[in-house]
Amino acid sequence: MRVRILSAAALVAFAFMALAPQPAAARADLVAVTDKYPAGTIVVRQSQRRLYLMLGSGRAISYPVGVGRHGMQWSGTVYIDGKYVEPAWTPPASIRRDYSKLPRVIPGGSPQNPMGVAALTLSGGGEYAIHGTNQPNLIGGFVSHGCIRMYNADVTDLFGRVNVGTPVVVTR
Repeated sequence: MRVRILSAAALVAFAFMALAPQPAAARADLVAVTDKYPAGTIVVRQSQRRLYLMLGSGRAISYPVGVGRHGMQWSGTVYIDGKYVEPAWTPPASIRRDYSKLPRVIPGGSPQNPMGVAALTLSGGGEYAIHGTNQPNLIGGFVSHGCIRMYNADVTDLFGRVNVGTPVVVTR
C-alpha cells in the first residue's frame, strides 16, 4: 500500500472542502396522483403553485414553484427546448417596459440574475422557462412574468431528470 503525505496547503484545502456548506437538498415530495399523463411529463398547476414530474403508476415528484402574476399566467402544452447551467439573462421587452433600468444582459452566475443556477427553456414562441431563482422567498407565490420559478436545488434536481423534448403541461 502506498501512502501519500499531503502538503499543508493540500490539508487546508481538504479541510475547507469538508467544512464548506453543501448545496441545499431538493424540496421534492413523492406524491400519489390520479392524472393520466405519461411518465416523464412535467405538469405545472399554477393554482397549486406546484410542478409535478410524472413517474407513472400513479406517482409523481412534486416541487413548490412560483408562477405568473395575475394577468401574466398562461396555460397549454409546450416542450423543453433547451437546458442551460448558469444562463445569462436578457430581459424581454415586456419586462424592460416595467423595469427600464435593467441592463441589456445579466451574466450567468451574477447574484442579480433571476434565472438562478439553471434554466429549462420552453418552446411555443414565448420567452418562458422553468428556472431557478435569486429570490427563494418568492417561491410559492404569484410572482413572475410567466416563467415557472423553482428553488435552485429543485431546478438542479429536475434538470438531471428531464431532457430536451420533455412535454410540459401548464394548467391554471
